Amino acid sequence: MNIETRVTGFIEENCYLVSHPDTRQAVVIDPGDDAPQLIAWLKETGVTVVAYLLTHGHVDHLTALAGLCDVFPAPIHVHPDDAAWCFSSRNNLPGFYEAPRTPRSPVVSAPDGAVFELAGARWTVLATPGHTPGGICWRLEPDRALFTGDTLFRGAAGRTDLPGGDPRALTRSLRKLATLDGDWTVYPGHGEATTLARERRDNYFMQG
Repeated sequence: MNIETRVTGFIEENCYLVSHPDTRQAVVIDPGDDAPQLIAWLKETGVTVVAYLLTHGHVDHLTALAGLCDVFPAPIHVHPDDAAWCFSSRNNLPGFYEAPRTPRSPVVSAPDGAVFELAGARWTVLATPGHTPGGICWRLEPDRALFTGDTLFRGAAGRTDLPGGDPRALTRSLRKLATLDGDWTVYPGHGEATTLARERRDNYFMQG
């Protein structure tokens, strides 16, 4: 699978485009901001968007979603615990982001362990609450790629001082990631990509 990144918004959130090299079907992960630029990017690539995958519900990870769905309609996959509030007035960042507009695309529940066949690839949901109640990681099985949202970063981990954050839950989630078999390429919600092996070795928050 082809994995491309665009950094969006003033918080520099990573939006990922994962596409099949032959069919050009694609999923978009966490379209955070800058909808016009993301729409232009998707048109340039010539892909067919078949799904949107959210790692969690915070506004900086989905502000562009409604705009993208207007042009490239496709189902939105999100954990039910975050779907309950992510398109409501509760999900704003005063002074920076207003609550996001509700997209016109259907919302698909993505609970722990759910498996989806999307864009010619197998995607598995790994529940990793702590940053938000419904935080999840998306495992792209054939490529051993792990999209961690704001659960795990290169050398750091997600904050838990926002509404719904739970430091004990995040600790359990990081331990869960540490026990995954073998190595995975980690694509976080902010910052540079890394590997699970590197984070197990060097990341203080993965030390248990």
